[in-house]
Amino acid sequence: MPPPPQEPPRPPRRVDPVPGTPFAVVHLDVPAVTSGPAVGALVAGVVSILVSLLVFCLGIGGAQYGGGALAAGAFTVPGALAGAAAMVAGLLARRQIRRAAPPPAVRFTGQGLATAGMSCGAAGLLLSLLGLGLALALQLA
Repeated sequence: MPPPPQEPPRPPRRVDPVPGTPFAVVHLDVPAVTSGPAVGALVAGVVSILVSLLVFCLGIGGAQYGGGALAAGAFTVPGALAGAAAMVAGLLARRQIRRAAPPPAVRFTGQGLATAGMSCGAAGLLLSLLGLGLALALQLA
């Protein structure tokens, strides 16, 4: 296994000498970090869409056997919860990314991940509810 690529050393942002001593305070440049809630929002959003597809398959395929609406309803709950969790995590990530921090603090990135997670979560939530409605309509017809 090859060794990880070595980043060149970063120069210090600034050096403040301590008066009366031969020492100094070095302020290092901290690289930006991807926001954890943004990644979690994207994962939960994709899971929500995948579960909503399962809701559609069970609702349509199980309608002829009489248990399609029950199976679709059972999978609608985790799909809707994953979609709601993705939207909440995306909002928290966007708030974390926008928050201004003083220079030595860690900066967060991942605005696109948070936005994609929120949109996938909303789509998964709506598709789950639409799949349940379709399953109920097919079951009653």
